[in-house]
Amino acid sequence: MIGQRRLGTQGLSVSALGLGCMGMSTAYGPADQAESIATIHRALELGVTLFDTAEQYGPFTNETLLGAALKGRRGEAVIATKFGFRIEDGATTGVTSDPAHIRTAVEGSLRRLGTDYIDLLYQHRIDPQVPIEEVVGVMADLVREGKVRFLGLSEAGAANIRRAHAVHPISALQSEYSLWERNLEADILPLLRELGIGLVAFSPLGRGFLAGTAQRAETYPPSDFRHLDPRLQGENFDANMRAAQLVRDIASGRNLTPGQVALAWALHRGDDIVPIPGTKRRGYLEQNVAAAAVALDQAEMAQLDLAMSQVAGPRYSKERMAMVDR
Repeated sequence: MIGQRRLGTQGLSVSALGLGCMGMSTAYGPADQAESIATIHRALELGVTLFDTAEQYGPFTNETLLGAALKGRRGEAVIATKFGFRIEDGATTGVTSDPAHIRTAVEGSLRRLGTDYIDLLYQHRIDPQVPIEEVVGVMADLVREGKVRFLGLSEAGAANIRRAHAVHPISALQSEYSLWERNLEADILPLLRELGIGLVAFSPLGRGFLAGTAQRAETYPPSDFRHLDPRLQGENFDANMRAAQLVRDIASGRNLTPGQVALAWALHRGDDIVPIPGTKRRGYLEQNVAAAAVALDQAEMAQLDLAMSQVAGPRYSKERMAMVDR
């Protein structure tokens, strides 16, 4: 069984690896509901307890899927979901953390998830029009009402993390972190450790790149998120394939998959980090969970750090980066 880690200092305990559920409903090719539900059930069997979703995923359908999969097994799972986007006619049209919207969004999430409480509620993106103190104030009220257990932020910057934590303890920050994406190391990770906040690392496999499954952006259909990924385009793709060769070499020499090496690296970066690799297939899930038992020595960690220090291209398009609080 997979081990446990703590997120924050408020008592939230989760599996060392979680399951990102977004791709079961959107962004990464066609959905397969039966296989997705089977993957969630297999995750529970393997000791995975943290399941990550959001109202925006689908939109709405991912929460419904997760709720259906966990019916009768709610007590085995830690459900994390998010609010913070304006969704109109099935499309995301901007960010919003208007207090009334927060309450409406949470009520919708509870209904779709088929539960009367959310374990970990994130603000999905910072809304520059609403002070973070006001946002967290509403979230704290939901904790007091028993509808939410713990609070988190997603892609928040240092100033807003500190201001939010002063209103109500923040248990987790969700942000991209991997061998592929290291932007948190200069100021965000030190701040999280100063305040006692855990890190939930999404895209720990670099959207398939570190797992060795990524293709050039142009090979994906327009509806696939990776179609617009700058790091998978043109010369960036070639440079990044060369940089990731060491991951593949280490994996080959130890009879591991490249994804297992990448996840082991993330797990070795601190016991306050919980990666949430996303998959909608049981085979990949089982490979990912096995990474929790992989030990990397200091030489391997140093080699990996050096090899992936020069990643070509930004992680998002300019439009998407504009919504990241950095």
